[in-house]
Amino acid sequence: MRKQALILVCIVVFGVVGSCHGGSLQKGYYDSTCPDAEAIIKNATEKRVANDPTLPARFLRMHFHDCFVRGCDGSVLLNSTTNNTAEKDAIPNLTLAGFDVIDDIKEEVEKECPNVVSCADVLALAARDAVSFKFQKPLWNVLTGRRDGTVSQASEALANLPSPFSNFSTLVQKFANKGLNVQDLVVLSGGHTIGVGHCNTFSNRLYNFTGNGDQDPSLNATYATFLKTQCQSLSDSTTFVAMDPGSGLTFDNNYYVTLKQNKGLFQSDAALIMNEISRIIVDELLVSEVFFRKFALSMVKMGAIGVLTGNEGEIRKKCSVVN
Repeated sequence: MRKQALILVCIVVFGVVGSCHGGSLQKGYYDSTCPDAEAIIKNATEKRVANDPTLPARFLRMHFHDCFVRGCDGSVLLNSTTNNTAEKDAIPNLTLAGFDVIDDIKEEVEKECPNVVSCADVLALAARDAVSFKFQKPLWNVLTGRRDGTVSQASEALANLPSPFSNFSTLVQKFANKGLNVQDLVVLSGGHTIGVGHCNTFSNRLYNFTGNGDQDPSLNATYATFLKTQCQSLSDSTTFVAMDPGSGLTFDNNYYVTLKQNKGLFQSDAALIMNEISRIIVDELLVSEVFFRKFALSMVKMGAIGVLTGNEGEIRKKCSVVN
């Protein structure tokens, strides 16, 4: 039975991990079956991040998109087949990148321990290790023991993933559907401190906000002028800009500073300062230590959504295809 892993005893303080167990996941799940698994994944991830600073944002987004559809089961990694369009080919996932790198990391683990470590765990660990690379210490704890799902459907990605066009109530509902609360919504949105947004996910705010060729009045006017120099039409789907202007490769709490300046790139970003409760949380996260601590806790919660454990699912040999 698919279930939300309950985090029963988990002390996470900015990369310092205490005794940690989930209802279904646990710290060091592979300690006896593949003792070097986490080190292999960490080393392989760091080697690649050193050569490609865009990978932290890519892996973090991929992990998020995995967990929000069928739970954290590696279903986002599966390729489409003749008879099925998989999640990765759904419109919200067409800008995901780094699948080949996850495949390579999994291959390195397979050489050491065949058929032991799931792709879902490889992705969860690689996301953490990539984001943590610059800090040289883990920013959050990753409990392990996930199994891989065997189903991946584009329609489910469309139905479950929060949209950059979402308003506050829709975002709250999408997160609540996954057992996450308003604080998790605001905290995890802070992941937008790294990475990029493509023009077609926000250009309506520049050129056609209410359908009358107008600009979103809640968007900082100076920032809007800059964005128009980058995205010159509603139809541009290839150009992209940093989601956190001036800090797009640095994982920090600057995202919340930009929100307070009305420079949230997406409608879903701007929505976080339209609500009194979420606005209070945004203010709390302006303190760096608070952001890092709360992000760590919310990532553990997110990483436990709908996990398959025990004899459920499988351990994929190759992440892009079921066994």
